[in-house]
Amino acid sequence: MSKPRILVVDDEPIVRISCRRALEPEGYEVAQAENANAGLELLAADRFDLVLTDLKMPGMDGIEFLRNIKSRWPETQVVIITGYQTIDTAVLSIKLGAYDYVNKPFTPHQLSDVVRRALNKDSVA
Repeated sequence: MSKPRILVVDDEPIVRISCRRALEPEGYEVAQAENANAGLELLAADRFDLVLTDLKMPGMDGIEFLRNIKSRWPETQVVIITGYQTIDTAVLSIKLGAYDYVNKPFTPHQLSDVVRRALNKDSVA
């Protein structure tokens, strides 16, 4: 059985590194992209089970990135990572298909918990 594959898309290197350090010991394969366009290139080239994406990024923001992912790869789970969470943004991201969102700063436990729940979503039903 292959490791679940996660793509972390955030313009802050420390966030990408923190996610990788939290998730690789849990048995996940983690790839990284510094913006949504780079993330779309990786998604087009390979399969990912889950995308963790920042909400506020230069160029394409997390909401537009989420729309792109769900229109092209609807089976891919998406979790929004944000330091700018509002009720409106949270509701919109869930309506557009995001599984959940994580507020910055987050702990490794919080991150691995939401990732585990998102990846097990279909098997729980």
